[in-house]
Amino acid sequence: MKYIDATNTHNFQEVAKCLHPEAVYWFSDQTCTSLEDIELYFERSWKAIPDEVYRAEDVVWLTKDSNSASYIYTYHYQGHFNGEFISGSGRATNVFILTDNKWKLIHEHLSSSAE
Repeated sequence: MKYIDATNTHNFQEVAKCLHPEAVYWFSDQTCTSLEDIELYFERSWKAIPDEVYRAEDVVWLTKDSNSASYIYTYHYQGHFNGEFISGSGRATNVFILTDNKWKLIHEHLSSSAE
């Protein structure tokens, strides 16, 4: 998945190529309603866990037509935070729309799993 690969570059310019200009993210702890907010969130996360690896499993496509697509998946992450190895997972929903003949993510909703 191009979006997941872009996330793992830890370069927001790569992630931004996958995002619709009006993208909205619902994280477990914050809502981001602009590309600037989304970039700040990503950059803060990458700074806290500089070697983070993010992956998607159990992807289920819910809808796909000529203009939009949505899927759900289980996300997993791992890396080092303050020198200690951490990992976790949760649920995700992504919604894409076709803009200028390119699929762009317009919404992501992440919720962490109960520990």
